[in-house]
Amino acid sequence: MTAPVLDDVLAELAELRDPTFLAVNTRHGDDHAVHLTALRAVAKKFKAQPDLATALWATDDSAARLLAILVCRPKQFRRDELDTMIRQTRTPKVHDWLVGYVVKKSPHAEELRVAWLADADPVVASAGWALTADRVVRAAKADDLASLDLDGLLDVIEAEMADAPERLQWAMNTCLAHIGIEDPGRRPRALAIGERLGVLRDYPTAPNCTSPYAPTWITEMVRRRQS
Repeated sequence: MTAPVLDDVLAELAELRDPTFLAVNTRHGDDHAVHLTALRAVAKKFKAQPDLATALWATDDSAARLLAILVCRPKQFRRDELDTMIRQTRTPKVHDWLVGYVVKKSPHAEELRVAWLADADPVVASAGWALTADRVVRAAKADDLASLDLDGLLDVIEAEMADAPERLQWAMNTCLAHIGIEDPGRRPRALAIGERLGVLRDYPTAPNCTSPYAPTWITEMVRRRQS
């Protein structure tokens, strides 16, 4: 396949714009107007295109950046490039995809996790907490929870989560839930922190979905594993 030309790809994305989808996304803080199913279809056609990914990211267009994430190779980015990219993300979907599809698969993931946890920018810090939640799950599967300072993480969550900005709060809450799910010894403390802080207690949850409220989330996941 001939390497796609950036202008042609951007034109294709422009044709896929849907004002209705944009209106829905805007309510969630996003600004892309291309349905994600259509975006994935474009990415499937192109497969891995590292150079195209770099060019798409540089456009600063959210739909183009989402496509860049889908057609890049996570190992193509240096540590400093990923750090710059996370600071350039403006919307939740681009942020979440960059962390989940690229940084988590990067050889720099652990180094960035530690650095971002302590970052003064709450959006960057939220990426650190998202990576930490993933690290808790992977450490539990490898029987290696001792490699993480879980008590220290719980100390920070207990002290800071209630007043954290929304995106950071969500990531910290996810980490709290995974600690409670994966570590039986720390489960009572995780449940107590969640109950005392009450973060996401009243979050609207669709039928047949698990609430993100940590005590409910922890209890339900443990029940499923024991059933």
